[in-house]
Amino acid sequence: MEFELTEEQKMLRETIYQFSKNEIYPNSKNVEYDTKGEFIWDNWKKMAKMGLLGFPFPQEYGGQGASVMDTVIAKEAFAMGGADAGTCLSWGAHTILCGVPIWQLGTKEQKEKYLTKIATGEWIGGFALTEPGAGSDAASIRTRAEKKGDRWILNGSKMFITNGPIGDVFVVIAVTDKNKKAFGISAFIVEKNFKGFGVARELDKLGNRTSPTAELYFEDCEVPEENLLGPLDLGFVEVAKLILEWERSCLLAPAVGAMQLGLKRAVDYAKERVQFGRPIIQFQAIKHKLADMYVAIEACRQLIYRVAWMKDQGMSAYLEASIAKYFVSEMVVKMAYEEVQILGGYGYIKEYLVERGYRDARLSTIGGGTSEVQKSIIARAVLGLSGREIT
Repeated sequence: MEFELTEEQKMLRETIYQFSKNEIYPNSKNVEYDTKGEFIWDNWKKMAKMGLLGFPFPQEYGGQGASVMDTVIAKEAFAMGGADAGTCLSWGAHTILCGVPIWQLGTKEQKEKYLTKIATGEWIGGFALTEPGAGSDAASIRTRAEKKGDRWILNGSKMFITNGPIGDVFVVIAVTDKNKKAFGISAFIVEKNFKGFGVARELDKLGNRTSPTAELYFEDCEVPEENLLGPLDLGFVEVAKLILEWERSCLLAPAVGAMQLGLKRAVDYAKERVQFGRPIIQFQAIKHKLADMYVAIEACRQLIYRVAWMKDQGMSAYLEASIAKYFVSEMVVKMAYEEVQILGGYGYIKEYLVERGYRDARLSTIGGGTSEVQKSIIARAVLGLSGREIT
């Protein structure tokens, strides 16, 4: 399938690339942010001013009304321009994991109250599903929500929540009827100032360190009944069905941009680095590595674009999204490894951003559904157990 970009999309890609290169990269390359694990507020404010934080939302709620494909193109170009992985991750959790469910499932009142603030960056959003004892088996969560009068009372905790320490509003998943299992779990919009909500602790991570992550707690947390998001007892099913395809396209897109930037850095270094009397780019071993990297980028881009295109056509892309998630995640890690290998000792020290990219890449096969989970989904389709015929 050919994905020929329109002139407008090519202009969009170039505009976002230049914006990232000139406005975002100067902060992103500062190793102090990564070392200290600090969120780059200056970058966030610039992204808000550029209109990126509400990119796919309708204009009436402060967004740009962008298609899924346009959103993917923008995120890819943003990373290709040098934006750090942590900033990209926080952007994804804010816009895609928090904003999209409110946009797609929320009431008019919820959209007017929350989407407008998310789109402008006035409020930072997050998504709270994972718990200390529930990761890949998301339906086994224990956070409970009980109705008392005109309030929902939440009790429990959430783990590994992106934007947790700095977030203003979260889409929180909680059990409302334990007897119904996955069909007894609902979604709620929870503000940080709600009584009983708190940040238990900020987490110190291997990579993506400019994206703050935390464990959240809910202790008799009072949530107004009008903050139920989507249908009662079906919030988990509806939200999961909705955001997984968005997550496995839009949130993956920066990885393609990062891989392309990594390839450029590897090529530039290989041209300059001289060993045995000639630039190492002349050696077949290096040429083959670069060729493999280029092929991986092209394949990854096509997989992600296909998911975005299918979503814009109103088609289900659940299987295609899992294929993209699995392949792109594995390739990001492999590419980061090869980039370090090409730079050798220089790729191992913090002075060069290659070392940071290697650490950042490792999250890709874990977050948003592990590679093992994606292979299980794909295998079910191959075996004809998913209702999707493979030919």
